[in-house]
Amino acid sequence: MNDLTPARLRELKRDATLRPYDLATQLGLPEAALAEADLGHGAVRIDATLGRLIPAVAALGEVMALTRNRSCVIEKLGTYNDFHDGEHAAMTLDAEIDMRMFPRHWVHAYAVETEGKDGIRRSVQVFDAAGDAIHKVHLRDGSDLAAWAALRRDLALPDQETPSQFGPRAAPEGARTAPDRADTLRAEWVRMTDTHQFNTLVRRLKMNRLGAYRVAGAPMVRQLAVEAVPQLLERVQAEAQQIMLFVGNAGCIEIHSGPIRSLKPVGPWLNVLDERFNLHLRADHIAEVWLVDKPTKRGPAISVEAFDAEGSLIFQCFGMREDKGGDPAAWAGLVATLPGTGAA
Repeated sequence: MNDLTPARLRELKRDATLRPYDLATQLGLPEAALAEADLGHGAVRIDATLGRLIPAVAALGEVMALTRNRSCVIEKLGTYNDFHDGEHAAMTLDAEIDMRMFPRHWVHAYAVETEGKDGIRRSVQVFDAAGDAIHKVHLRDGSDLAAWAALRRDLALPDQETPSQFGPRAAPEGARTAPDRADTLRAEWVRMTDTHQFNTLVRRLKMNRLGAYRVAGAPMVRQLAVEAVPQLLERVQAEAQQIMLFVGNAGCIEIHSGPIRSLKPVGPWLNVLDERFNLHLRADHIAEVWLVDKPTKRGPAISVEAFDAEGSLIFQCFGMREDKGGDPAAWAGLVATLPGTGAA
């Protein structure tokens, strides 16, 4: 692949019918290398520090926020508001752009301008140390172009020429189970008062999310058939359920809160094509699905969670809380009827 110079990559991108993620996979390159090929040709290498980047993105006004993993893409229209920075985790708390961000994974960032069929397309693209996409921001017709010019100018890094060294991609963790600690897991599970206590609990027991689900058993979890996922989305749409859908990767989780209005399956893809919310889910990547019930002070937090064959989380779907406009009883009734695998 030594012939893949920046000039050659620009050529391939110009002629490609594939999305950058798929083109990079086909070429055996990190996706960030495709963005970096445009340095000096519309792309500017910028500071990925959240405390600088997110306020600059907020100034752009309405944009499209995109977060993905290998199997699922979420896209939301809105504005980055109510940003809370943090050393280990940060967040934006807006009704539309609702995100949790983990700064150590925000390593390479670019402000990109490319000539498209409909004029210049502008985006901020953020990648991890391996060059895998963490989060992207696509400007809209109404976005503030003066703020965009300021972002490109003020966040530009001094070195715009030296090629980045992308590290190896971390291997998928897979399920980490500790069957000998199952009784402790169950005893402490029922004493939880907040869903955030779950991660601390399973880490202490030397497990992870999927590993804990595999050993917890009823009534904490029930394994569902993979066919439960399209049924879930269809029922949520048909019953106008208010949900919270979490999609992300190691560096960013993006959340949709509200209904699903337009569901369009195409081949292996399950697509939600709503006016301000799109979801693209590879149903053929789903290998395990779990119905999970965690106790909280406000009542049970019941979720449907899908994993791929490598044990990586694809998405989580919760019913919205009653104080936020949800119907917990209707949600509990819906998920209770989803088909199981027969596994305990």
